Amino acid sequence: MTDTAVARSWTKAQVAGWLQAYGVYLAVVLLLVFNLAFTDNFLSAANFRTQLVQAAPVCIVALGMALVIGTEGVDLSVGAVMALSAALIPLYLGYGPVAAVLVALVAGLAAGLFNGFLVSYIGIQPIVATLALLVGGRGLALVIAHGQLIGVRDQSFLTLGTGDLLGIPISVLVAAVLSVLTGLLVRRTTFGRRIVAVGGNRSASALAGLPVRKVLVGVYALCGVFAGIAGVLATARLGASDPADIGLLMELSAITAVVVGGTPLTGGRVRILGTVMGAVLMQLVRATLIKHDLPDSTAQLVQAAIIVVAVYVARERSTR
Repeated sequence: MTDTAVARSWTKAQVAGWLQAYGVYLAVVLLLVFNLAFTDNFLSAANFRTQLVQAAPVCIVALGMALVIGTEGVDLSVGAVMALSAALIPLYLGYGPVAAVLVALVAGLAAGLFNGFLVSYIGIQPIVATLALLVGGRGLALVIAHGQLIGVRDQSFLTLGTGDLLGIPISVLVAAVLSVLTGLLVRRTTFGRRIVAVGGNRSASALAGLPVRKVLVGVYALCGVFAGIAGVLATARLGASDPADIGLLMELSAITAVVVGGTPLTGGRVRILGTVMGAVLMQLVRATLIKHDLPDSTAQLVQAAIIVVAVYVARERSTR
């Protein structure tokens, strides 16, 4: 290989690495500039509030997904877990909003533990193990709700989706706090370092004495709890429990946010800030297309295209 070819090769690898690490920030800036120039009323406070509130559940689910993908796994059941948590809320609101929220989170935890058990102890591939709950979880949610949308009237509970704290929507604050805590978990704790180690080389981690199975169960459990939180916030915002619609295709949005945020599907790295910006990017893409009279299905196609590009960029970087 000539010196020129080597230089070109290194240049391509460097560009791929830069795009994987910082491409999501560039994409968000470009979308903001485009909307400022071509979208009416984009600068209004009401619009920014709406965009942040709609991005919050995606961000929360994506945080859990990032931990799972960091171990070289994937969780396709997050949308179904949201629906399951939402279906349980009306059944327990009579005991108070705190009890209803706790039941929803316990349901998310149980779903995550189930996925983690299948992956770590039974040895089922993550995509297969979580696919079972993707189908069965939403089916169970529909059975619990008798296939109906159930309105929620408890004002204390609804405040979670519509209320503010210090002028900031509660759902956005929840997403922000969870983002900070997840970032600290990954960077400052032994468990976080073990996540990265297991994702980088599971066999070597096991030989080094790391509790690989417990780490896997832990990340899937956290992912399930985060999906449960997102289900609670989505129900509170809608003012109704709709297991047929809540969390629908959320797994696509979450995986896209994680991948474009710089976390590789091959594991071994977790980028929390990038994941948050990936969730913001997905919301901006959908909002931009809708505001310019394009159907939501187009946004799904764009998300699929973004995943392909992000995976290709990661592949180019790893093969150089």
